Amino acid sequence: MGGCAGRRLSDSEGEEANPALRPPPQDRQGAHWKNAVGFWLLGLCNNFSYVVMLSAAHDILSHQRAPGNQSHVDPDPIPTSHNSSSRFDCNSVSTAAVLLADILPTLVIKLLAPLGLHLMPYSPRVLTSGVCAAGSFILVAFSHSVGISLCGVVLASISSGLGEVTFLSLTAFYPSYFLLLTSPGPQDPGGEGEADTAARQPLINSEAPEWKPGSSSHLSLQERWTVFKGLLCYIVPLVLVYFAEYFINQGLFELLFFRNTFLSHAQQYRWYQMLYQAGVFASRSSLRCCRIRHTWALALLQCLNLAFLLADVWLSFLPSIYLVFLIILYEGLLGGAAYVNTFHNIALETSSEHREFAMATTCISDTLGISLSGLLALPLHDFLCQLS
Repeated sequence: MGGCAGRRLSDSEGEEANPALRPPPQDRQGAHWKNAVGFWLLGLCNNFSYVVMLSAAHDILSHQRAPGNQSHVDPDPIPTSHNSSSRFDCNSVSTAAVLLADILPTLVIKLLAPLGLHLMPYSPRVLTSGVCAAGSFILVAFSHSVGISLCGVVLASISSGLGEVTFLSLTAFYPSYFLLLTSPGPQDPGGEGEADTAARQPLINSEAPEWKPGSSSHLSLQERWTVFKGLLCYIVPLVLVYFAEYFINQGLFELLFFRNTFLSHAQQYRWYQMLYQAGVFASRSSLRCCRIRHTWALALLQCLNLAFLLADVWLSFLPSIYLVFLIILYEGLLGGAAYVNTFHNIALETSSEHREFAMATTCISDTLGISLSGLLALPLHDFLCQLS
């Protein structure tokens, strides 16, 4: 970790010496926006299959098909009778089982990524991610058992994990993506030089570089360990944020069941997931408007969210589902803000030769927190569902 010292990505010394070779400021700004839109679309598409599987977790586990209906979702909007042997209307298996199937393959990929994934070119990685995403939807759509559906969820996890570590690492080669968000002034010589480099290297309509002088390929183990220790101040808060929010999502959503509403249990669960994802989407897209340096504050707020909703599951003191809707939207805003600000701060504070490795290493934080939450949510589900 360090300042932004270090050699930049291209042999731009000759061009910097000759101002006539620099692209006009308007062209540079256009390249910045193209890169920002490109990465925004990559992130949106990469998370699609992962989010769909989690949002459909309740339907995948109940796996009830109405006559003539080929989907897992019962089209009948009228609430059906619920399990009367428990305070909660529980599936036999917690939705955390779908979470684990959707996150453990990602965890393996991210654990191995800093060790050797950089040796594989970016193009095959993106192709593999796309094929796995398509396969996940096909398997789940045509499966006739929970087991086959979970295999489709695993494919979605492989797609999302491989895509995330690939696209985050790729941002190290396109610094204008972050420059667009930080908007350096004209008096910032470092920002101008980086903008020149980025403008000559647009993300869209060009081949992504497979290797650059600033790549992490040649970092020694000692260098990697030093960078990792410097990243802990960002990794630990992000682990806590994702542990708390996914403990809520896959451990408590199913148990936050209101019988005095027109929504069925499955419909309530889908609304919870939709509102959470809406909050995440809004806050991940808001970096230009709101930047947070101390991400540990977001971790604290998310843990308070977990404690509050866990107390409600136990005591049932919230009178309306609409209050839960607001809390879940707030939960999503916290989670998205923690993610985007963590990687933004790392991009600003790492040198160019360390940035690719730092991005690939830090992206394990959310996956580790989610995996721990899934493991703890399974026994919690069994315990609470046995309460009369």
